Amino acid sequence: MAKWITLQDALDLVQNNDMIVTGLGAAEGRHFLSNLHQIAHRVDHVSVTNCLPMSHFPFLEEQYKHIFEVDGWFYSAALRKMHTQGNLSFIPNHLHLAGVKRLAHRKTNIYVGSCSSVDEHGYVSLSMSNTYEKRLIEDADIVILECNPKFPRTFGDVELHINDIDYLINVDYDPPILPESEINDKDKMIGSYIAEYIKDGDCIQFGIGGIPNAVANALLDKKDLGVHTEMLTTGLMKLAKAGVITGKNKTLHKGKMVCTFVLGTQELYDFVDNNPSVMVLDGHYVNDPAIIGLNDNQVSINTTLEVDLTGQCCSESIGSTQFSGTGGQSDTAIGAQRAKNGRSFIALYSTAMVRNPETGQKEEISKIVAQLKQGAAVSLSRNDVDYVVTEYGVASLKGTNIKERVVRLINIAHPRFRQTLLDEAKELGIIV
Repeated sequence: MAKWITLQDALDLVQNNDMIVTGLGAAEGRHFLSNLHQIAHRVDHVSVTNCLPMSHFPFLEEQYKHIFEVDGWFYSAALRKMHTQGNLSFIPNHLHLAGVKRLAHRKTNIYVGSCSSVDEHGYVSLSMSNTYEKRLIEDADIVILECNPKFPRTFGDVELHINDIDYLINVDYDPPILPESEINDKDKMIGSYIAEYIKDGDCIQFGIGGIPNAVANALLDKKDLGVHTEMLTTGLMKLAKAGVITGKNKTLHKGKMVCTFVLGTQELYDFVDNNPSVMVLDGHYVNDPAIIGLNDNQVSINTTLEVDLTGQCCSESIGSTQFSGTGGQSDTAIGAQRAKNGRSFIALYSTAMVRNPETGQKEEISKIVAQLKQGAAVSLSRNDVDYVVTEYGVASLKGTNIKERVVRLINIAHPRFRQTLLDEAKELGIIV
């Protein structure tokens, strides 16, 4: 009983100069973080490391910027809002190395996250994520978990005995919901193009958004697909419920849907609860390209913000301003290409509407560009790009030279920008 403490008891444990780490997405310690600002009057230089936070907590607000510093492995809207405050910084990473490299750099003083109810054997499940959580728990001086009966009990490598937890807080909030993105006509076209390359028995990976949802819908006529993915999504759950995903042909973890975190709708959380077909495993393992490559017929589907005419993909920044993160894009794209008969797709709309800073008016720009914006982060090297897909088709870049890439990428750009892109490629000396 001594392990069960109040929220105030937990907050009292925080000291000056502490580094607090919380879980990814739904695995964050929401109750603790929602009230962390209450101790701003008595602490100084407290650092919080997070990944894809699902809430805009009060301690993130500008009035507390001199007390709390924030480091993020992956930005969400909550972090983008505080970008200009001066107390936020991004941690460049490939997701499978995020926790490992952080451990080599800094000691964790307090880990705070969420878990399922304690079972009759004294175990909890870390429930929504083991991307880095278990590794950071083992490193932390103090481990605080918010024990929530509304969180699903998942299996894999997420079990933790109560003896390995310092303190538990009893909570009962609903897990955060990530609604399904609506699918538009462009999504449908891109989804249909990618679906043509996916065969019965393939092992798939994709994430969130309209394009991945459209891909999922386009796969309903496939058979015996497997899953080895960073994120288990509502779209993948629906394919499993429809009988499309069986995993019977997988060469690694046959019959299991392997992931490192779960995020989506309540229907998804109900699906993974006490479901032995779902394995939530250590992100250092799941996202390791060498491990991914052990899945024959592995298919990776990711999205990007901008692609240049040589194939470089910027998927995480707008110019030099951080927008999201590398996440597992490089992990999964390279891993899939290491697999026997593996394929990797990078998808994007051919254009976007952006505000012109001079006129203030929105205008259409090409997302296939001669050069990435100044300061743009290269999330996926041109050496590691396989297929690029827009609503205008598929460009296969594997083994191609620069001239061939320029031609193929221009062919899937929006028609109104194709001549301009060709002219820019010649003017910049990309081709002659």
